[in-house]
Amino acid sequence: MEHAILISVSDLVGTLHQLTKVLAEYHANINYVDIIHLPNQEVQVYFEFKIEEDLDRVLAELREISNVRAIESAPPFAKIYGKRIIVMGGGAQVGQVALGAISEADRHNIRGERISVDTIPLVGEKELAAAVRAVVRLPRVQLLVLAGSLMGGEIAKAVKEVREKGLPVISLNMAGSVPGEADLVVSDPVQAGVMAVMAVADTAKFDLLRQQKRRY
Repeated sequence: MEHAILISVSDLVGTLHQLTKVLAEYHANINYVDIIHLPNQEVQVYFEFKIEEDLDRVLAELREISNVRAIESAPPFAKIYGKRIIVMGGGAQVGQVALGAISEADRHNIRGERISVDTIPLVGEKELAAAVRAVVRLPRVQLLVLAGSLMGGEIAKAVKEVREKGLPVISLNMAGSVPGEADLVVSDPVQAGVMAVMAVADTAKFDLLRQQKRRY
């Protein structure tokens, strides 16, 4: 069964090891870990894991660790924020893609989906290429949309790399080599946002694989 817990701890060396050691003893399969440093407060460690053992027994043993101050159960991020779509590129184009994506996500979320849209306006080839490569390190990301008027070079290489790792990429129809590396190219930014959400939504009948390398 999947669980999520938030543990407040003292910021001391070896604390993370002590926590994961207990989880390992109960054969917990840890899916996600985050360490939250709050200003002027104790550190919080967030775990998402699957376990067959009684959770109360696990929590009781975690509370015996001297560095642990408090433990609370929480719903997993997937149940709150669900799947993530990342939109990056020029500010004007990003805003228009977000307009379509958020409107479409609202339609599906009302029907029980959980789809969130994250945006980041960026300029510069190195900056965008680094951001594209970093997307695969973010949790729950299902699709990347590149919105701009000119992207190529190192950005195109980054797009190819993340696609090889299994991340679908939609590109606006722009100058440069990025559209040639994307799974799908869409001219209208609002429509690109709509199609991005349709591609990841379980409540939509849109298969991105059947649209690969097409331009709209």
